[in-house]
Amino acid sequence: MERSPGEGPSPSPMDQPSAPSDPTDQPPAAHAKPDPGSGGQPAGPGAAGEALAMLTSFGRRLLVLIPVYLAGAVGLSVGFVLFGLALYLGWRRVRDEKERSLRAARQLLDDEEQLTAKTLYMSHRELPAWVSFPDVEKAEWLNKIVAQVWPFLGQYMEKLLAETVAPAVRGSNPHLQTFTFTRVELGEKPLRIIGVKVHRGRRKEQILLDLNISYVGDVQIDVEVKKYFCKAGVKGMQLHGVLRVILEPLIGDLPIVGAVSMFFIRRPTLDINWTGMTNLLDIPGLSSLSDTMIMDSIAAFLVLPNRLLVPLVPNLQDVAQLRSPLPRGIIRIHLLAARGLSSKDKYVKGLIEGKSDPYALVRLGTQTFCSRVIDEELNPQWRETYEVMVHEVPGQEIEVEVFDKDPDKDDFLAHATKVLEVIILTFWWFPLQGGQGQVHLRLEWLSLLSDAEKLEQVLQWNRGVSSRPEPPSAAILVVYLDRGQDLPLKKGNKEPNPMVQLSIQDVTQESKAVYSTNCPVWEEAFRFFLQDPQSQELDVQVKDDSRALTLGALTLPLARLLTAPELTLDQWFQLSSSGPNSRLYMKLVMRILYLDSSEVSFPTVPGSPGAWDEDNESPQRGSSVDAPPRPCHTTPDSHFGTEHVLRIHVLEAQDLIAKDRFLGGLVKGKSDPYVKLKLAGRSFRSHVVREDLNPRWNEVFEVIVTSIPGQELDIEVFDKDLDKDDFLVLLSAYPQFFTCPLPQWLTLEDVPSGRLHLRLERLTPRPTAAELEEVLQVNSLIQTQKSAELAAALLSVYMERAEDLPLRKGTKPPSPYATLTVGDTTHKTKTISQTSAPVWDESASFLIRKPYTESLELQVRGEGTGTLGLLSLPLSELLVADQLCLDHWFTLSSGQGQVLLRAQLGILVSQHSGVEAQSHSYSHSSSSLSEEPELSGGPPHITSSAPELRQRLTTHVDSPLEAPAGPLGQVKLTVWYYSEERKLVSIVHGCRALRQNGRDPPDPYVSLLLLPDKNRGTKRKTSQKKRTLNPEFNERFEWELPLDEALRRKLDVSVKSNSSFMSRERELLGKVHLDLAEIDLSQGVAQW
Repeated sequence: MERSPGEGPSPSPMDQPSAPSDPTDQPPAAHAKPDPGSGGQPAGPGAAGEALAMLTSFGRRLLVLIPVYLAGAVGLSVGFVLFGLALYLGWRRVRDEKERSLRAARQLLDDEEQLTAKTLYMSHRELPAWVSFPDVEKAEWLNKIVAQVWPFLGQYMEKLLAETVAPAVRGSNPHLQTFTFTRVELGEKPLRIIGVKVHRGRRKEQILLDLNISYVGDVQIDVEVKKYFCKAGVKGMQLHGVLRVILEPLIGDLPIVGAVSMFFIRRPTLDINWTGMTNLLDIPGLSSLSDTMIMDSIAAFLVLPNRLLVPLVPNLQDVAQLRSPLPRGIIRIHLLAARGLSSKDKYVKGLIEGKSDPYALVRLGTQTFCSRVIDEELNPQWRETYEVMVHEVPGQEIEVEVFDKDPDKDDFLAHATKVLEVIILTFWWFPLQGGQGQVHLRLEWLSLLSDAEKLEQVLQWNRGVSSRPEPPSAAILVVYLDRGQDLPLKKGNKEPNPMVQLSIQDVTQESKAVYSTNCPVWEEAFRFFLQDPQSQELDVQVKDDSRALTLGALTLPLARLLTAPELTLDQWFQLSSSGPNSRLYMKLVMRILYLDSSEVSFPTVPGSPGAWDEDNESPQRGSSVDAPPRPCHTTPDSHFGTEHVLRIHVLEAQDLIAKDRFLGGLVKGKSDPYVKLKLAGRSFRSHVVREDLNPRWNEVFEVIVTSIPGQELDIEVFDKDLDKDDFLVLLSAYPQFFTCPLPQWLTLEDVPSGRLHLRLERLTPRPTAAELEEVLQVNSLIQTQKSAELAAALLSVYMERAEDLPLRKGTKPPSPYATLTVGDTTHKTKTISQTSAPVWDESASFLIRKPYTESLELQVRGEGTGTLGLLSLPLSELLVADQLCLDHWFTLSSGQGQVLLRAQLGILVSQHSGVEAQSHSYSHSSSSLSEEPELSGGPPHITSSAPELRQRLTTHVDSPLEAPAGPLGQVKLTVWYYSEERKLVSIVHGCRALRQNGRDPPDPYVSLLLLPDKNRGTKRKTSQKKRTLNPEFNERFEWELPLDEALRRKLDVSVKSNSSFMSRERELLGKVHLDLAEIDLSQGVAQW
């Protein structure tokens, strides 16, 4: 395809077509030819290149003639040359077709990727919650209700802002006395609810809903401060987050729900498009604000522990408890250390790599803590403890962000998130995201108890604990500040603007200011951590909003709460230094923080075994965090080892539609069908059956599947063509619906005719080796010629961690990963950055076909550093282990380093052999090999009433029938009739004690011929084994013929050896004839 100059840069000369084109589009040197008469110097390098190309072409053609010369020199027929030339031309043609197909596929893929990137791209964050989480439901009906209510909600908001909010703003600041709303419009775009998730409430009297809301609105609100001629407003707003709605209490009268509480569990994404913000911030008293501070204040107001309560019935009991309930518990976060952090400091314009000065931010909701800065360290040790209140489980999450401290702007290193799903007690390295490294956390759950007798035990425990930056807490205090009454007036009998300051030691919290009233209503809650409730006091100061005038004070010893019922005081409190009737109504609730000693070990005595050791990353002496012992066994999750194997038998199809057309569609042909299977991320493809609308594939595929429900098996049938395969039909099946392994016909849909014959068999691994021999025998009998060897076992490996890996250059820790290999299947773990003790926590599964000979190969490598250690685990060791499982530390072959892994083997026992009761697998007899054909008598006719192949196999394998050894050796065979496939099957297992005629051992192979036919149609032969008297073949051969015809045949078995490389002569080592009429084809056991 040619490109015009206006479309972009012209292609290089190598890309130009051979057809002539406009010379202006070509580079001058592309087609320039030297003029003989011009006297110009010829280009030396160009001439040399042409000469070299000519010599190379001549050399290649000369190489082609070498086989012809050798054939003439040896005296071979010209037919050998023609045969080799035909093979070469056929190979070249197939290769050219593959290259054309690959080029077409690459071009199609490039076009598809560009189209997808332009039109169909959607990031993970843009997906609605109901796509990612199956328990989140769509709520389109609710969105329709909101859309219809939205205009009326706008009218309510306009009235609320004009009648309530505007007077409050005017009274809050003397500079805003002319503040007014000039325009309030919510716009035409309503709030949308993307998904709804319903939780079980902690009590029967409540319902919990999580609403995934998204608001991208055209709201427009304009305000004006006439005194300063200032106009500002909001034009557009976005809000995205998860809003939790709690319906409680549920009552027995209408409206059934007593109140609705709403709040954001996590900080939502909030973006406000301000108009005239610069003018608004010029007003005195507002100059210290900024756009970011305003949005942070708005977002913090919407996040826990703040919540909006809407009572639905009058005189609702315990409104304070609903508005600000007690926390669910306390999480004590021990920020211990980090390792493997990335280096952000650079020197000499990046030529010299330094380290980082890391510090961590720990956040849960609106509670944020900042650690100290560790200078010049990629493996910092913080050893700090923080206590946070948890209000909602599930929902809230702990966030840890690691930064590099810099003079100008701190660099972000990485972050980690821990969702609080259950009551936890965790001590682990958490991988950091968005960067590299790990952070070491200890999370302890402290329960809230109303039992004062536990306080002394907690205090005694805390005295032996060292914690920084703050000592550990023994209790929490929640103060519900409800209202005040008859507060004193200001000078000139003016109504005050009262607010309250509550202090415990050096921690002070303030309430909002209520303007122009001496009977304020706050309805706020405050929470304090207490180190020693027996000696601490609560100091309450009621002040005017200017903080200059004190309206009253109160001091309350917290020991008073320890003698109160349920550690609670709910009453009026008289103020001192105030009016005679001035008082506050508050509710004070204390709870003891109790750490169950059964879940954590007490600190060890200094110097005793197990005491704190700074060198092995243990907390300091006296800390409540004890060093965890080195685990002796792995701790995989509950899903490990629950995989099973689905064996898919693709048998045949009938009445497929014809896709081939000839002579422009005038002549109708057939199809060349094949089957594609897709399941569990893997795909399989059968062979192509040429020109057949009733194809028989008879292939077996195996795939490892998990116990996750809903997995779908996609089955596609195609017609093979030279250019592009024609699609015939697609159908889907759910493997869990196939409860029995019997064959099933699946009717093809959306096509005029056709059905597909499948058999799906689910194999569950069993931790016992008693049935392995039986499984191997059954697999050899039901093995099809066109399929890979069937699996006899499933190996599940859980790779947990490694320790003491060698360092890079002796000092730097590596970035290790591990590869697990069994046969030709390899699993690679993730890479853990810069550590000699990586934690992978990954699992892998492998199909095992020969458990006695295969092995698990483990290789631990470092990113860019090569091999750190090797481990080879023969599966035969698992066969003799208890429950076929090994779970312990393994020493790497390098001599340095160990890995902790769990390897367990499960035997795959087939529930159905694939052979019906009246035609099971069959025994045959064989005899010693003799030089002359002889008829060997088979075993006596045995009939078995057992319908299962496995039961018969067990009997014969335990007591095999062996013929006496002959002078020429023996051959081991299995012959049986597979009635379901209407095939005679023979398995050549091997030979033993063959006779050696010459100086060198023979190169034996076995030839099978079904007499009386001696044509090539019935001839089969095994592969050739080099220089051995005891070859092993384990090869399977089939003949399609009815059972009555098979009984009239004789099987000629010959063991031969090649005489020489160039000779056609074959040396006969021995022969045996089997009369199939004298063999009971109802038994299946290998015999010598």
